[in-house]
Amino acid sequence: MTKKTLINKRLHLYYSGSVQGVGFRYTAHSTANSLGLTGWAKNMPDGRVEVLCEGRDADLQKFMQKIGEVFKGYIRDVDVGWGGATGEFDGFDIRF
Repeated sequence: MTKKTLINKRLHLYYSGSVQGVGFRYTAHSTANSLGLTGWAKNMPDGRVEVLCEGRDADLQKFMQKIGEVFKGYIRDVDVGWGGATGEFDGFDIRF
């Protein structure tokens, strides 16, 4: 089985609160890489951080849990969207 055949879900997140300027994207990058997820994270002009990642459901759930734990004092709200993975990403990037 190749890596892309293991990918079956896409997770699209918008984190709001005090989530910019606190290492959020870099932590998302590190966490995603440690779980074998692909996708990206970027700061939004309205102060939110947008994250799009793909991987196995259990790993995506772990990603949300870990980010929630690390930034529990900074996150006010999370908009969560699920979909089917496209397999378009080779790794996890920080977008500017």
